[in-house]
Amino acid sequence: MITELRVQNFKSWKDTGTLQLAPLTGFFGTNSSGKTGILQTLLMLKQTVERRPEWNEVIDFGDERTLVNLGSFDESIHQHNTDLNLEVGLSWQLPEKRGFDLLTEQANLRYSRAARRYGEKQSSGPFETDALSFAVSIENKKARPVSLNKFSYTSGEHVFEVSRNRDRSGYALGPPYSLSVSQLFRCYGILDRGSTLKDFTPLMDAFESLFHRSYYLGPLREYPRTRYTWRGNHPEGIGQDGSDMIPSILSSRVRLPGIDKQLGEWLQKLDLIHAYSLNPTPDAETAYELLVQKHKNSPKVRLTDVGFGVSQVLPVLVLCHYVPEGSILILEQPEAHLHPKVQSELADLLIAVAKNRKLQIIVESHSEHLLLRLMRRIAEEEISADDTAFYFCDIKDGVSEIEQLEVDAYGNITNWPPDFFGDTTGDLVAKTKHEMERKRIEKEGV
Repeated sequence: MITELRVQNFKSWKDTGTLQLAPLTGFFGTNSSGKTGILQTLLMLKQTVERRPEWNEVIDFGDERTLVNLGSFDESIHQHNTDLNLEVGLSWQLPEKRGFDLLTEQANLRYSRAARRYGEKQSSGPFETDALSFAVSIENKKARPVSLNKFSYTSGEHVFEVSRNRDRSGYALGPPYSLSVSQLFRCYGILDRGSTLKDFTPLMDAFESLFHRSYYLGPLREYPRTRYTWRGNHPEGIGQDGSDMIPSILSSRVRLPGIDKQLGEWLQKLDLIHAYSLNPTPDAETAYELLVQKHKNSPKVRLTDVGFGVSQVLPVLVLCHYVPEGSILILEQPEAHLHPKVQSELADLLIAVAKNRKLQIIVESHSEHLLLRLMRRIAEEEISADDTAFYFCDIKDGVSEIEQLEVDAYGNITNWPPDFFGDTTGDLVAKTKHEMERKRIEKEGV
Protein backbone atom coordinates (compact mmCIF):
# COMPACT_ATOMS: atom_id res chain seq x y z
CA MET A 1 0.00 0.00 0.00
CA ILE A 2 1.24 3.50 -0.85
CA THR A 3 1.29 5.52 2.36
CA GLU A 4 2.73 8.87 1.21
CA LEU A 5 3.10 10.75 -2.06
CA ARG A 6 4.73 14.05 -2.94
CA VAL A 7 5.02 15.63 -6.38
CA GLN A 8 6.97 18.76 -7.26
CA ASN A 9 7.12 20.74 -10.51
CA PHE A 10 4.74 18.45 -12.41
CA LYS A 11 2.14 20.01 -14.71
CA SER A 12 0.06 22.47 -12.63
CA TRP A 13 1.68 21.34 -9.36
CA LYS A 14 4.51 23.39 -7.89
CA ASP A 15 4.42 21.20 -4.80
CA THR A 16 1.66 18.95 -3.48
CA GLY A 17 3.37 18.66 -0.11
CA THR A 18 3.42 15.25 1.51
CA LEU A 19 0.05 13.58 0.96
CA GLN A 20 -0.98 10.87 3.41
CA LEU A 21 -2.69 8.03 1.53
CA ALA A 22 -5.08 5.55 3.15
CA PRO A 23 -6.72 2.27 2.10
CA LEU A 24 -9.47 4.44 0.58
CA THR A 25 -8.20 7.77 -0.77
CA GLY A 26 -10.30 10.25 -2.74
CA PHE A 27 -9.32 13.34 -4.71
CA PHE A 28 -12.12 15.84 -5.35
CA GLY A 29 -12.20 19.35 -6.77
CA THR A 30 -12.98 21.58 -9.70
CA ASN A 31 -12.23 20.75 -13.32
CA SER A 32 -8.56 21.16 -14.32
CA SER A 33 -7.56 21.63 -10.70
CA GLY A 34 -4.78 19.03 -10.77
CA LYS A 35 -6.59 15.94 -9.47
CA THR A 36 -5.72 13.89 -12.54
CA GLY A 37 -2.12 15.09 -12.44
CA ILE A 38 -1.62 13.39 -9.09
CA LEU A 39 -2.86 10.09 -10.50
CA GLN A 40 -0.79 10.58 -13.65
CA THR A 41 2.36 10.71 -11.52
CA LEU A 42 1.71 7.15 -10.40
CA LEU A 43 0.83 6.06 -13.94
CA MET A 44 4.05 7.61 -15.26
CA LEU A 45 6.05 5.53 -12.79
CA LYS A 46 4.02 2.41 -13.56
CA GLN A 47 4.58 2.62 -17.32
CA THR A 48 8.29 3.28 -16.72
CA VAL A 49 8.47 0.05 -14.72
CA GLU A 50 6.56 -1.90 -17.35
CA ARG A 51 8.63 -0.81 -20.34
CA ARG A 52 10.49 -3.65 -22.06
CA PRO A 53 13.84 -4.54 -20.41
CA GLU A 54 16.02 -3.20 -23.22
CA TRP A 55 14.45 0.28 -22.89
CA ASN A 56 16.85 2.34 -20.78
CA GLU A 57 15.50 5.88 -20.68
CA VAL A 58 15.19 7.66 -17.33
CA ILE A 59 11.40 7.95 -17.23
CA ASP A 60 8.54 7.19 -19.60
CA PHE A 61 6.38 10.20 -20.44
CA GLY A 62 4.31 7.92 -22.64
CA ASP A 63 2.83 7.72 -26.09
CA GLU A 64 -0.51 6.76 -27.62
CA ARG A 65 -0.09 3.13 -26.45
CA THR A 66 0.71 3.78 -22.78
CA LEU A 67 -1.49 4.43 -19.74
CA VAL A 68 -0.86 8.16 -19.97
CA ASN A 69 0.70 10.28 -22.71
CA LEU A 70 2.39 13.31 -21.17
CA GLY A 71 4.34 14.24 -24.28
CA SER A 72 7.79 15.24 -23.06
CA PHE A 73 9.69 16.68 -20.12
CA ASP A 74 9.21 20.21 -21.48
CA GLU A 75 5.45 19.69 -21.70
CA SER A 76 5.18 18.07 -18.27
CA ILE A 77 7.40 20.32 -16.19
CA HIS A 78 5.62 23.00 -14.17
CA GLN A 79 4.88 26.09 -16.30
CA HIS A 80 7.24 24.63 -18.96
CA ASN A 81 10.19 25.93 -16.94
CA THR A 82 13.02 23.56 -17.89
CA ASP A 83 15.28 25.04 -15.22
CA LEU A 84 13.16 23.12 -12.69
CA ASN A 85 13.67 19.51 -11.70
CA LEU A 86 10.78 17.06 -11.75
CA GLU A 87 10.67 15.49 -8.30
CA VAL A 88 8.58 12.60 -6.98
CA GLY A 89 8.66 10.93 -3.59
CA LEU A 90 6.58 8.08 -2.24
CA SER A 91 6.51 5.68 0.68
CA TRP A 92 4.90 2.27 0.77
CA GLN A 93 4.30 -0.79 2.89
CA LEU A 94 5.76 -4.05 1.64
CA PRO A 95 3.45 -7.11 1.65
CA GLU A 96 5.81 -8.66 4.21
CA LYS A 97 9.10 -7.92 5.93
CA ARG A 98 12.11 -8.37 3.64
CA GLY A 99 15.86 -8.40 4.12
CA PHE A 100 18.19 -6.10 2.17
CA ASP A 101 21.97 -6.51 1.94
CA LEU A 102 23.10 -4.15 -0.78
CA LEU A 103 26.86 -3.62 -0.66
CA THR A 104 29.92 -5.81 -0.80
CA GLU A 105 31.90 -6.11 2.41
CA GLN A 106 34.62 -3.81 1.04
CA ALA A 107 32.12 -1.26 -0.26
CA ASN A 108 30.27 -1.39 3.06
CA LEU A 109 33.43 -0.47 4.95
CA ARG A 110 34.29 2.40 2.58
CA TYR A 111 30.72 3.67 2.62
CA SER A 112 30.61 3.68 6.42
CA ARG A 113 33.86 5.65 6.69
CA ALA A 114 32.73 8.18 4.08
CA ALA A 115 29.32 8.53 5.69
CA ARG A 116 30.90 9.33 9.05
CA ARG A 117 33.31 11.74 7.40
CA TYR A 118 30.55 13.72 5.73
CA GLY A 119 28.09 13.42 8.60
CA GLU A 120 25.62 11.48 6.48
CA LYS A 121 23.22 8.79 7.60
CA GLN A 122 24.81 5.39 7.38
CA SER A 123 23.20 2.85 5.06
CA SER A 124 25.77 0.11 5.45
CA GLY A 125 25.03 -3.38 6.66
CA PRO A 126 22.07 -5.71 6.01
CA PHE A 127 18.67 -4.74 7.39
CA GLU A 128 15.06 -5.92 7.44
CA THR A 129 12.02 -3.76 6.85
CA ASP A 130 8.38 -3.80 5.80
CA ALA A 131 8.37 -0.17 4.63
CA LEU A 132 10.42 1.81 2.10
CA SER A 133 10.56 5.39 0.85
CA PHE A 134 11.73 6.45 -2.58
CA ALA A 135 12.59 9.86 -4.01
CA VAL A 136 13.82 10.90 -7.45
CA SER A 137 14.89 14.17 -9.05
CA ILE A 138 14.95 14.40 -12.88
CA GLU A 139 16.40 17.23 -14.94
CA ASN A 140 16.47 18.31 -18.57
CA LYS A 141 19.25 20.81 -19.05
CA LYS A 142 20.00 22.19 -22.49
CA ALA A 143 23.42 20.56 -22.63
CA ARG A 144 21.98 17.04 -22.27
CA PRO A 145 18.67 15.19 -22.64
CA VAL A 146 16.40 14.13 -19.79
CA SER A 147 18.64 12.66 -17.10
CA LEU A 148 18.74 11.75 -13.48
CA ASN A 149 19.85 14.24 -10.87
CA LYS A 150 19.57 11.71 -8.04
CA PHE A 151 17.42 8.98 -6.56
CA SER A 152 17.31 7.40 -3.12
CA TYR A 153 15.71 4.65 -1.06
CA THR A 154 15.23 5.10 2.67
CA SER A 155 14.17 2.85 5.51
CA GLY A 156 14.63 4.32 8.95
CA GLU A 157 18.32 5.20 9.31
CA HIS A 158 19.28 3.20 6.22
CA VAL A 159 19.75 5.43 3.18
CA PHE A 160 20.86 4.37 -0.29
CA GLU A 161 21.41 7.26 -2.71
CA VAL A 162 22.87 7.70 -6.16
CA SER A 163 23.51 11.29 -7.26
CA ARG A 164 25.53 13.34 -9.73
CA ASN A 165 29.11 14.13 -8.83
CA ARG A 166 29.86 17.74 -7.98
CA ASP A 167 31.70 18.18 -11.28
CA ARG A 168 28.65 16.72 -13.10
CA SER A 169 30.90 14.19 -14.85
CA GLY A 170 29.20 11.08 -13.50
CA TYR A 171 27.40 9.60 -10.56
CA ALA A 172 28.41 8.46 -7.10
CA LEU A 173 26.95 6.26 -4.43
CA GLY A 174 26.17 7.98 -1.14
CA PRO A 175 28.29 10.98 -0.05
CA PRO A 176 30.68 12.48 -2.62
CA TYR A 177 33.52 9.98 -2.64
CA SER A 178 35.12 7.45 -4.94
CA LEU A 179 32.45 4.75 -5.34
CA SER A 180 31.43 5.61 -8.89
CA VAL A 181 28.46 4.28 -10.80
CA SER A 182 29.02 4.24 -14.52
CA GLN A 183 25.55 3.93 -15.99
CA LEU A 184 22.05 4.73 -14.76
CA PHE A 185 19.02 2.56 -15.32
CA ARG A 186 15.66 4.33 -15.34
CA CYS A 187 14.62 6.54 -12.47
CA TYR A 188 14.52 3.93 -9.72
CA GLY A 189 17.68 1.85 -10.21
CA ILE A 190 20.99 1.42 -11.98
CA LEU A 191 22.10 -0.76 -14.85
CA ASP A 192 25.65 -1.37 -13.67
CA ARG A 193 25.46 -4.13 -11.06
CA GLY A 194 29.19 -4.66 -10.75
CA SER A 195 31.49 -5.01 -7.77
CA THR A 196 30.39 -1.75 -6.17
CA LEU A 197 27.00 -3.22 -5.40
CA LYS A 198 26.57 -6.64 -3.84
CA ASP A 199 22.92 -6.92 -4.78
CA PHE A 200 20.83 -3.88 -5.70
CA THR A 201 18.11 -6.07 -7.17
CA PRO A 202 15.92 -6.34 -4.02
CA LEU A 203 15.27 -2.57 -3.90
CA MET A 204 14.45 -2.46 -7.60
CA ASP A 205 12.26 -5.54 -7.24
CA ALA A 206 10.38 -3.95 -4.33
CA PHE A 207 9.72 -0.81 -6.40
CA GLU A 208 8.67 -2.77 -9.48
CA SER A 209 6.46 -5.08 -7.44
CA LEU A 210 4.60 -2.07 -6.05
CA PHE A 211 3.59 -0.95 -9.53
CA HIS A 212 3.01 -4.45 -10.88
CA ARG A 213 0.38 -4.69 -8.12
CA SER A 214 -1.32 -1.47 -9.28
CA TYR A 215 -4.15 -1.36 -11.83
CA TYR A 216 -5.74 1.58 -13.61
CA LEU A 217 -9.21 2.20 -15.00
CA GLY A 218 -9.70 5.43 -16.89
CA PRO A 219 -12.75 7.70 -17.07
CA LEU A 220 -13.77 6.58 -20.58
CA ARG A 221 -14.74 2.92 -20.72
CA GLU A 222 -15.15 0.92 -23.91
CA TYR A 223 -18.53 1.15 -25.62
CA PRO A 224 -20.51 -2.12 -25.21
CA ARG A 225 -20.30 -4.70 -28.03
CA THR A 226 -22.74 -7.25 -29.37
CA ARG A 227 -20.01 -9.92 -29.26
CA TYR A 228 -16.76 -10.43 -27.39
CA THR A 229 -13.76 -12.60 -28.19
CA TRP A 230 -11.79 -14.80 -25.78
CA ARG A 231 -9.01 -17.15 -26.88
CA GLY A 232 -8.20 -18.59 -23.49
CA ASN A 233 -5.80 -15.84 -22.41
CA HIS A 234 -5.55 -14.59 -18.81
CA PRO A 235 -5.21 -10.78 -18.75
CA GLU A 236 -3.30 -9.12 -15.92
CA GLY A 237 -6.06 -6.53 -15.58
CA ILE A 238 -9.05 -5.40 -17.58
CA GLY A 239 -7.35 -2.65 -19.60
CA GLN A 240 -7.45 1.06 -18.93
CA ASP A 241 -10.74 1.34 -20.82
CA GLY A 242 -12.20 -1.99 -19.67
CA SER A 243 -11.63 -3.62 -23.07
CA ASP A 244 -10.35 -6.81 -21.39
CA MET A 245 -13.34 -7.04 -19.06
CA ILE A 246 -14.97 -10.06 -20.73
CA PRO A 247 -11.70 -12.06 -21.06
CA SER A 248 -11.09 -11.31 -17.37
CA ILE A 249 -14.49 -12.71 -16.36
CA LEU A 250 -13.94 -15.84 -18.45
CA SER A 251 -10.41 -16.20 -17.11
CA SER A 252 -11.76 -15.98 -13.56
CA ARG A 253 -14.14 -18.84 -14.24
CA VAL A 254 -11.08 -20.99 -14.86
CA ARG A 255 -8.75 -19.64 -12.17
CA LEU A 256 -10.98 -17.96 -9.57
CA PRO A 257 -14.49 -19.43 -9.65
CA GLY A 258 -17.19 -17.32 -8.06
CA ILE A 259 -16.78 -14.01 -9.85
CA ASP A 260 -20.15 -14.34 -11.63
CA LYS A 261 -21.94 -14.64 -8.29
CA GLN A 262 -20.14 -11.59 -6.90
CA LEU A 263 -20.85 -9.48 -9.98
CA GLY A 264 -24.49 -10.55 -10.06
CA GLU A 265 -25.02 -9.62 -6.42
CA TRP A 266 -23.52 -6.17 -6.89
CA LEU A 267 -25.45 -5.48 -10.09
CA GLN A 268 -28.63 -6.26 -8.17
CA LYS A 269 -27.58 -4.16 -5.21
CA LEU A 270 -26.85 -1.24 -7.52
CA ASP A 271 -30.35 -1.81 -8.96
CA LEU A 272 -28.99 -1.78 -12.50
CA ILE A 273 -30.03 -5.22 -13.75
CA HIS A 274 -31.50 -8.39 -12.28
CA ALA A 275 -29.04 -10.86 -13.83
CA TYR A 276 -26.60 -11.43 -16.65
CA SER A 277 -25.26 -14.38 -18.60
CA LEU A 278 -22.05 -14.70 -20.55
CA ASN A 279 -21.96 -17.69 -22.89
CA PRO A 280 -20.29 -18.75 -26.16
CA THR A 281 -22.23 -18.16 -29.32
CA PRO A 282 -23.15 -21.29 -31.30
CA ASP A 283 -21.72 -20.01 -34.59
CA ALA A 284 -18.19 -19.02 -33.54
CA GLU A 285 -15.67 -20.90 -31.39
CA THR A 286 -14.10 -17.89 -29.64
CA ALA A 287 -17.09 -15.53 -29.62
CA TYR A 288 -19.16 -14.78 -26.51
CA GLU A 289 -22.40 -12.93 -25.99
CA LEU A 290 -23.28 -10.94 -22.86
CA LEU A 291 -27.01 -10.89 -22.18
CA VAL A 292 -28.75 -9.08 -19.33
CA GLN A 293 -32.17 -9.13 -17.68
CA LYS A 294 -33.37 -5.77 -16.51
CA HIS A 295 -36.02 -7.30 -14.23
CA LYS A 296 -36.83 -10.82 -13.04
CA ASN A 297 -39.46 -11.41 -15.73
CA SER A 298 -37.80 -9.37 -18.46
CA PRO A 299 -36.43 -11.03 -21.61
CA LYS A 300 -32.66 -11.35 -22.00
CA VAL A 301 -31.20 -8.64 -24.20
CA ARG A 302 -27.72 -7.62 -25.29
CA LEU A 303 -25.69 -5.17 -23.22
CA THR A 304 -26.03 -2.69 -26.10
CA ASP A 305 -29.80 -2.65 -25.58
CA VAL A 306 -29.84 -1.42 -21.96
CA GLY A 307 -28.82 1.83 -20.32
CA PHE A 308 -25.27 3.01 -20.98
CA GLY A 309 -24.50 3.12 -17.26
CA VAL A 310 -24.44 -0.68 -16.96
CA SER A 311 -21.57 -1.00 -19.44
CA GLN A 312 -19.69 1.79 -17.67
CA VAL A 313 -19.94 0.45 -14.11
CA LEU A 314 -19.42 -3.22 -14.98
CA PRO A 315 -15.66 -2.73 -15.60
CA VAL A 316 -15.37 -1.18 -12.13
CA LEU A 317 -17.07 -4.21 -10.58
CA VAL A 318 -14.95 -6.67 -12.55
CA LEU A 319 -11.68 -4.92 -11.73
CA CYS A 320 -12.48 -4.82 -8.01
CA HIS A 321 -13.04 -8.60 -7.95
CA TYR A 322 -10.52 -9.74 -10.57
CA VAL A 323 -7.25 -8.29 -9.30
CA PRO A 324 -5.29 -10.19 -6.62
CA GLU A 325 -5.88 -9.33 -2.98
CA GLY A 326 -3.63 -6.54 -1.75
CA SER A 327 -3.61 -4.75 -5.12
CA ILE A 328 -3.77 -0.98 -5.67
CA LEU A 329 -6.60 0.37 -7.84
CA ILE A 330 -6.34 3.79 -9.48
CA LEU A 331 -9.81 4.83 -10.62
CA GLU A 332 -10.77 7.94 -12.56
CA GLN A 333 -14.41 8.98 -12.28
CA PRO A 334 -15.86 5.53 -11.59
CA GLU A 335 -19.24 7.21 -11.22
CA ALA A 336 -19.38 8.37 -14.86
CA HIS A 337 -22.82 7.95 -16.50
CA LEU A 338 -24.38 6.63 -13.27
CA HIS A 339 -27.57 7.74 -11.55
CA PRO A 340 -26.97 9.56 -8.21
CA LYS A 341 -28.37 6.58 -6.27
CA VAL A 342 -25.93 4.24 -8.00
CA GLN A 343 -23.07 6.66 -7.31
CA SER A 344 -23.89 6.36 -3.62
CA GLU A 345 -24.02 2.57 -3.78
CA LEU A 346 -20.67 2.59 -5.56
CA ALA A 347 -19.11 3.94 -2.37
CA ASP A 348 -20.28 0.77 -0.60
CA LEU A 349 -18.54 -1.34 -3.23
CA LEU A 350 -15.26 0.50 -2.68
CA ILE A 351 -15.54 0.07 1.09
CA ALA A 352 -16.35 -3.63 0.73
CA VAL A 353 -13.38 -4.51 -1.48
CA ALA A 354 -11.00 -2.32 0.53
CA LYS A 355 -11.98 -4.25 3.67
CA ASN A 356 -12.60 -7.76 2.35
CA ARG A 357 -9.98 -7.95 -0.40
CA LYS A 358 -7.39 -5.66 1.22
CA LEU A 359 -7.34 -3.41 -1.83
CA GLN A 360 -6.08 0.15 -1.76
CA ILE A 361 -8.44 2.41 -3.71
CA ILE A 362 -7.15 5.73 -5.06
CA VAL A 363 -10.05 7.49 -6.74
CA GLU A 364 -10.53 10.78 -8.55
CA SER A 365 -14.16 11.82 -8.55
CA HIS A 366 -16.66 14.63 -9.04
CA SER A 367 -19.42 12.80 -7.18
CA GLU A 368 -20.99 14.48 -4.17
CA HIS A 369 -23.17 11.40 -3.70
CA LEU A 370 -20.18 9.08 -3.46
CA LEU A 371 -18.47 11.26 -0.85
CA LEU A 372 -21.62 11.72 1.23
CA ARG A 373 -22.14 7.95 1.35
CA LEU A 374 -18.54 7.48 2.49
CA MET A 375 -19.13 10.06 5.25
CA ARG A 376 -22.30 8.24 6.30
CA ARG A 377 -20.49 4.88 6.45
CA ILE A 378 -17.81 6.41 8.67
CA ALA A 379 -20.55 7.54 11.06
CA GLU A 380 -22.07 4.04 10.93
CA GLU A 381 -18.61 2.56 11.63
CA GLU A 382 -18.59 0.57 8.39
CA ILE A 383 -15.15 2.08 7.80
CA SER A 384 -12.87 4.04 10.09
CA ALA A 385 -11.99 7.66 9.39
CA ASP A 386 -8.35 6.55 9.78
CA ASP A 387 -8.79 4.22 6.79
CA THR A 388 -9.84 7.11 4.56
CA ALA A 389 -8.13 10.21 3.20
CA PHE A 390 -10.02 12.85 1.21
CA TYR A 391 -8.45 15.80 -0.58
CA PHE A 392 -9.87 18.90 -2.25
CA CYS A 393 -7.94 20.34 -5.20
CA ASP A 394 -8.22 23.88 -6.52
CA ILE A 395 -6.18 26.03 -8.88
CA LYS A 396 -5.20 29.68 -8.57
CA ASP A 397 -3.23 31.60 -11.17
CA GLY A 398 -2.28 28.36 -12.91
CA VAL A 399 -0.89 26.69 -9.80
CA SER A 400 -2.71 23.78 -8.16
CA GLU A 401 -3.40 23.76 -4.44
CA ILE A 402 -4.55 20.89 -2.25
CA GLU A 403 -6.15 20.63 1.16
CA GLN A 404 -6.81 17.47 3.13
CA LEU A 405 -10.38 17.29 4.36
CA GLU A 406 -10.52 16.77 8.09
CA VAL A 407 -12.98 13.97 8.83
CA ASP A 408 -13.91 13.15 12.42
CA ALA A 409 -15.01 9.78 13.80
CA TYR A 410 -18.66 10.62 13.01
CA GLY A 411 -18.03 11.30 9.33
CA ASN A 412 -18.20 15.09 9.58
CA ILE A 413 -15.89 17.16 7.40
CA THR A 414 -14.86 20.04 9.64
CA ASN A 415 -13.14 22.13 6.94
CA TRP A 416 -15.65 21.80 4.10
CA PRO A 417 -14.37 24.09 1.29
CA PRO A 418 -16.65 26.85 -0.05
CA ASP A 419 -18.64 25.77 -3.13
CA PHE A 420 -17.18 22.25 -2.82
CA PHE A 421 -19.74 20.73 -5.21
CA GLY A 422 -21.24 23.99 -6.42
CA ASP A 423 -23.27 26.55 -4.54
CA THR A 424 -26.41 24.44 -3.95
CA THR A 425 -27.45 26.43 -0.90
CA GLY A 426 -26.92 29.68 -2.77
CA ASP A 427 -29.16 28.48 -5.61
CA LEU A 428 -31.92 27.55 -3.15
CA VAL A 429 -31.70 30.92 -1.40
CA ALA A 430 -31.80 32.81 -4.69
CA LYS A 431 -34.70 30.68 -5.92
CA THR A 432 -36.67 31.32 -2.73
CA LYS A 433 -36.05 35.08 -2.88
CA HIS A 434 -37.26 35.30 -6.48
CA GLU A 435 -40.24 33.09 -5.69
CA MET A 436 -41.28 35.38 -2.83
CA GLU A 437 -40.81 38.48 -5.00
CA ARG A 438 -42.89 37.03 -7.85
CA LYS A 439 -45.68 36.06 -5.46
CA ARG A 440 -45.65 39.55 -3.95
CA ILE A 441 -45.93 41.17 -7.40
CA GLU A 442 -48.66 38.75 -8.46
CA LYS A 443 -50.61 39.42 -5.27
CA GLU A 444 -50.30 43.20 -5.62
CA GLY A 445 -51.27 42.95 -9.25
CA VAL A 446 -54.53 41.31 -8.27
